[in-house]
Order: sequence, then C-alpha cells, then structure tokens
Amino acid sequence: MKKSDFHYDLPPELIAQAPLPERSASRLLVVPPGDGPFDDRHVRDLPELLRAGDLLVFNDTRVIPARLFGSKVGSGGRVEILIERLLPGNEARAQVGASKPLKAGGRIELDAGGEAEVLGREGEFYHLRFEVGEALDAWLSHAGRLPLPPYIRREPGSDDDERYQTVFARKVGAVAAPTAGLHFDESLLEVLRERGVQSGHVTLHVGAGTFQPVRVDDIADHHMHSEWLEVGAGLVEQVRRTRAAGGRVVAVGTTVVRALESAWRQGEGTDAGELQPFAGETRIFIYPGYRIRSVDALLTNFHLPESTLLMLVSAFAGKARMFAAYEHAVRERYRFFSYGDAMLLWPGAGG
Repeated sequence: MKKSDFHYDLPPELIAQAPLPERSASRLLVVPPGDGPFDDRHVRDLPELLRAGDLLVFNDTRVIPARLFGSKVGSGGRVEILIERLLPGNEARAQVGASKPLKAGGRIELDAGGEAEVLGREGEFYHLRFEVGEALDAWLSHAGRLPLPPYIRREPGSDDDERYQTVFARKVGAVAAPTAGLHFDESLLEVLRERGVQSGHVTLHVGAGTFQPVRVDDIADHHMHSEWLEVGAGLVEQVRRTRAAGGRVVAVGTTVVRALESAWRQGEGTDAGELQPFAGETRIFIYPGYRIRSVDALLTNFHLPESTLLMLVSAFAGKARMFAAYEHAVRERYRFFSYGDAMLLWPGAGG
C-alpha cells in the first residue's frame, strides 16, 4: 500500500487556525457502519448518540510548553528547541533547529535564562542537559512556549494555554494535544454522566513525531517514533465490565486506540487475546490490514493527507468509507485538524 493512496485535496482555508469559543460547539460528522448516510451533527449531541453503559476512554496527557529559543555560545547562531521528552536529571530529548548541526559539548544560551548543554545526538533527536536553576518541568511552565502544530500559522496566545489542553489533562509529558479530547467541556461531561455514559483514562504522551510526514512510498517501510503510554488495571477492568454488560468502548482520539492496541495481548494460538495493564514504550503503526480489537467506536478529528493517523482511521472504518467521509466534510466546509471539527466512526471493512 502506497503513501499516495492516502492523499486528498484540502482547501487551505478549511484548516482551523483557532478554536471555537465553546469546545462542544464543534461539528460532528457521524459515519455509521456499512453504507448508511452520513449525519451532520455537533459534539454537544454526543449524549444522544451514545447510550447508558457505554465507556468513553480519554487520554489524560498534558502538553508541555516545549518550544524554546536561544543562541549558540561562541558563534551566537540562533537555535530553536522543541523538547520531545523530559528525562531525569533536568535532561531532555529534543529536536533542535540551527544553521549547522550541534556537537556534543556545545552550549546554548537560552532566551528565557539559563543554558543547555548538548550531551549527544541520536538520529534527529539531541540529548540536552538544562541548567535553569529549578526542575525542568517547573521551569518550562513559565519559560517555554506552547508548541502549536506547524499548520497553525500564528504565534500561540494566552487563550491557547487553556484551549490546547483538555479539561482532564493531568499527566505532564506530551508535546502535542490529544485533539479529539479538546471538544469536551465540563458541562458536556456532566450530561454524559447523567445519561449513564462512563469514562476512563489512559495516558499516551504524544511526541514530536506526530507531525513528521511519512517519507517512504511503501507505508510498510515506515517506522514510528517511540511514545510512552500507560494503561492501568482500573481501566482494563472498566473495559472488561463494559463489554460484559453489552456496552461499547468508545476511544476519544487515535492516541487512545494506539494505547489500547499496544496493551492488547494476543491469546497464544488464538485470534482472541485480551486487554492487559501495560506501561512502557510503543511504536505501533496501524494501517489498513490491521484489525483493531480494543474499541467499538472512535471519536477523532480530521487528519492530514498521507499521515499515519489517516491510515489508522482507514484501518478502523475502511479506506473507501473514510475517503467518502472526507469528501463530504470538504464539501460541507468542516474545519480540519487540531482546532477543527470531529467525526464519530463505527467500524467497517478495514481495507
């Protein structure tokens, strides 16, 4: 299967540059299984589309203000840093933009104060140690800038500090928001609870690789960046009880699917398997031909052409069905990507 098989044309003006004033006011394209008609709704209608006993699974990761600027000590050359992962000892893995590659031992004077030392490099990521006078995560909270996606063509404002986080974000570690969760506000969550819809959480710290394009023509040759996740025993028990009672597991975002599928253990010699607690790294790459077992429905935003996320949703709902839905969304002027509208997908033929 080729990368070009996942191309579609998107008018640039449909790329949302800012969130709507109200989170749950975003439009929601409901894509039923089979060839049933698409339904144009709003996220606030979700309580009518789910039923008592269903389980919504959210990603509770919190976005780091991970973008920094500085100058090389000595030459004065400008440097842009995007922290990809926090490490012990005020160290971090990061992407570094500079006119020339940095060498081990090189130092960066940070615009926000303090310095960073280059400890080494592996592939496109540098290993940096920060000398900033306090714990790095605490320092970033007031010194770093929010890393809005590259297709948002403006500098982040004070509103983004709130709106590019989910209302349930609590575990610091992501450099990009799990954007399907951005549509939920406290009032919508309360209505869902009143209707008997349950909720649970996993953690997957979204890495900088989420914005990296697929650079190979044959998608089977693509290698995902590693991301850390945790699926706890409590969530596993919630899923077990939900399905035993006839409820449906609804993933809020592709990161939840990736977390749950990474925690899914194939039964030896069977096609069954089960969800089990798991904490660790994942490089899981889901594309058509992969059978998603852990969820029964998926709420997700619209994804970039030729992206691994578009490949994932095509595996879940079926590629032909997915592209028909995208054509409908373009025609109906839905808003695309991180601050855009959403879809509610039911499983289909995964080819």
